[in-house]
Order: sequence, then C-alpha cells, then structure tokens
Amino acid sequence: MRALILAGGKGTRLRPLTVYTPKPIVPLINRPFLLFQLEILRNAGITEITLSLSYQPDKIEHLLGDGSEFGVNLNYVTEPSPLGTAGAYRFAADPDSTTIVINGDILTDIDISEVIGFHGEKNADATIVLAPVDDPAAYGLVTTGQNETITGFVEKPKPGDFKDQSVNTINAGIYILERSILDLIPKGENRSFEYDVFPMILEKEMSFFGYTLKDEYWRDIGNCKSYLAAHHDFLAGRIKGFDVERSDVSDVATAASIDRSSVVGSECTIKPGAKIVNSVIGAGVNIEEKAVIENSVIWPHARISTAAEVRGAIIGRGSHIGRNVIVGEGSVLGDKTSLPDYSRV
Repeated sequence: MRALILAGGKGTRLRPLTVYTPKPIVPLINRPFLLFQLEILRNAGITEITLSLSYQPDKIEHLLGDGSEFGVNLNYVTEPSPLGTAGAYRFAADPDSTTIVINGDILTDIDISEVIGFHGEKNADATIVLAPVDDPAAYGLVTTGQNETITGFVEKPKPGDFKDQSVNTINAGIYILERSILDLIPKGENRSFEYDVFPMILEKEMSFFGYTLKDEYWRDIGNCKSYLAAHHDFLAGRIKGFDVERSDVSDVATAASIDRSSVVGSECTIKPGAKIVNSVIGAGVNIEEKAVIENSVIWPHARISTAAEVRGAIIGRGSHIGRNVIVGEGSVLGDKTSLPDYSRV
C-alpha cells in the first residue's frame, strides 16, 4: 500500500503567507505542515509516499529531500497542467497498488491503520473518511446508509436549510482507493473526485464506504483563520499524538514573561519586560523590551520592537514591527512586512 498527498495547490486562501512559502510547508508549531501528514502515515506503516506538486515544487523537495530524515521514502511528481484532485491521482498513483490519498491541507491525528482495517473488512473499492461538523454550510455533505455505505452527496447547504438535513458529515479529504477506481479516470484530463469520480462510483454501484471520525481531531488549515486556530488547538492540547518541540537554546531575559502554553523556537532573543501569551514564536525572532505577543503566530526571524503589541495575528517571516505598533485581531502580515513606529493595523 502506498500513499499520495495532493499538495499542488497555490494556497490562495492562505495568502499573503503563501506568496513565498508553498502551502504544504507553511510552519505549524514551527514544523513544516507536511511533516504532520508524513507522521500519521509512517505510524500506520505507510512509508512509500508520493507528493503531487504544482506550485513552487522545488522549495518543497529541497526542504523534505528523499524523506529518509523522517522515516519515509518520498517521491515527487509535478503536474504538467492543473488536473484536479482525481486527475492528479490518476497521473501520480501506482497502478499496481492500493492508494491512500490525502489532501495536502488536512490536519488530523487520525490513526490511519484503523481506516485501512475498515477498508479491508468492507472489501471496499473506495473508502472516504468523513468528519462530523457543527456548521456544514461551507461544505458539501456526504450521506451514508446501513453498514456505512455511501449513499449520496449534498451540495453546500444554505445555513437555513441545514435544519432539514439529518446528516452533518463532510468529506474529510482522506481516501483509500483500489485499482478499480483508477480505471474510471482518463489519463491526462482534469477530473474532480467530488464532482466526477464519486458520483460515478455510486452510479456503477461499486463497493463504496464511509469511515466516520469520532473523537479524532480534524481541520482544514487552508485559510488564515483556520491556520491560526490550528495553533491554538495545539497549544490547548486538543491534538494528540504529536510532539511539540520547545527550544531551550534561546536568549530569554529573566524579567520576560512566557506562559506555559506558548512555544518559542531556537535562537530567539526575548528582552526584559516582554510578555508572550498562548503564542508560537519561530526561530531567530527578536522580541524587544515590553513588547506583548498574545494568541499569535510569529514566523522565523521577525523583529518585534519595544512596546509593540501583537494580538490574535500572524506575522510573516523576516517582518519588522516598529516601536509602539499595535497589530490587532485577525491581522495577517506577509513575509518581510515593515510597519513604522506607532502605526496601527
């Protein structure tokens, strides 16, 4: 069994963070995001992994290499043109192997081996992982029948229409697919799992099942709000099974205040009177006297000047926040942003 991670998106919803950094390797708790997906696959014994890339592929390959550092064997394919989710699978999948397909912006602590066992017990042609959500208005719904069979797909419901829906499970972006599914997709053509392949599986009455998450964590980190929330979930202990690396090699003044939930990267300098609350600080960040960082994510090598305040925000790599600047809730600053003293964002 092999895995395919669909990591070719441009990360448009994550801009400006993805202008210089491809979405699959944006830092999450100071680790490239894809490492979390590689880890759940490796924990299930899946070490042969292909990355399907399109946007800035060289940066991803340079960072991850052959995967040996992370206990896996990575192969890279780059789409010659946009092929859609199913077209990318057709282009990159091994025709002789069952394939686990994962969308490249899904953060989860799922035990993949349980899904593999479920797929085998059902003798399925295709298995979709389903996630229950409180508000499905932003998603398409997936309906299931007896014995966890997939029975249909519902387009994104309007908020008022959800009251009439008896289901709240959505496509979680994780699939196990047999060779029989590969045969449904023409080579070199743009195809979508959601709009082309899955309806065809239903039409052909193939063996099609849904594995519903229970207590497992799941989040699409594809936009800035969700990306920040994923950090808060990590700091609050809502995501299980991953180690959070906390550096002990930074220069932290004794008069600085860092709460126990925050994560500080290596080679940072944190001056007296600085205060860090429920935040993630990347490597090489300089935080000067009396600066306040709350509920925020600071990418590597940024500089937060004296008495600046950053609350509920994301600060890109190498940015400079001037003296007495206030960066407020929901602000997202791209790499190398420079804010003059006393400005407000």
